[in-house]
Amino acid sequence: MSDMARLIDDYLRLRRSLGFKLEKNALFLTQFHQYLQQKNITVITVEVMVDWAILPNRSPNWHASRLGVLRSFARWAHLFDSTIEVPPAGLLPAPGERLVAFVYSPAEINAVMAAASEIRTPLVAATYRTLIGLLAAAGLRVGEAIRADRADLADGVLTVADTKFGKTRLVPLHPTTVAALGDYARLRDEILGQVPSDALFVSLAGTRLIYKNVAFVFHRLVGKAGILPRSSRCRPRLHDLRHTFAVSTMLDAYRHDRNAAEVLPILSTYLGHASPGSTYWYLQADPHLLTSAAERRSPVGDAVRVSS
Repeated sequence: MSDMARLIDDYLRLRRSLGFKLEKNALFLTQFHQYLQQKNITVITVEVMVDWAILPNRSPNWHASRLGVLRSFARWAHLFDSTIEVPPAGLLPAPGERLVAFVYSPAEINAVMAAASEIRTPLVAATYRTLIGLLAAAGLRVGEAIRADRADLADGVLTVADTKFGKTRLVPLHPTTVAALGDYARLRDEILGQVPSDALFVSLAGTRLIYKNVAFVFHRLVGKAGILPRSSRCRPRLHDLRHTFAVSTMLDAYRHDRNAAEVLPILSTYLGHASPGSTYWYLQADPHLLTSAAERRSPVGDAVRVSS
């Protein structure tokens, strides 16, 4: 193993021991190492890293992402090899702003579920209605719900395999959510009988759902429900059901005068985030939360709460 390969291997092993999956990082660093070998490059300069980062004919955001992975690695590797340069933070900035989370109203969620109920095939209708309801009620990642098995649900608690950080967590569900999942299971068994898949949610063929199919159907249901983008950067997405759950939870905490600093770590654990900082990104730009927070901190807000 070359010195560079060893550094890459040690870096990935260290980061993974802290709970990071680093699939994209491993791919980029492997490709960068291959590039160095092909070009017979032995000194890792900023120029070399930029040349590699902009090689694919892709978007500036893609170039920024590739260089960002190298920057993170270079900061660490420079401690062991001072000849490895570290790209400055402002180099190859991503020009596009991050998408704004689309926070669904309860009426919009109900409309999407109602659209799912209108699917002509009863099992498919029940599958998507129940899946969407679970995502909205529990804030799961879509992949977590798709990967869930029937045996993972017991006594009102769903055991979730968190592949992002290689852990599992327990997600207590509301009794109404448990009841809906029970109704779905009975309908599924009534229609399909015994199926080879252990999946909680299955297709009409009795197989586990596929993400791209779920995303496609959800997009059509959103259109049928008449839900429109808020702006060019704020469009209704499947993953935004998770954002909506996080925002709704914090809004509920504000309504009941609970301490946000105490609620946030609990919410972070429930969502399966590595730290509350990850959860904070879900919340920081939502106008409803900003308004609630401002009301709690101002005399006007105090007056509003007293009068209400």
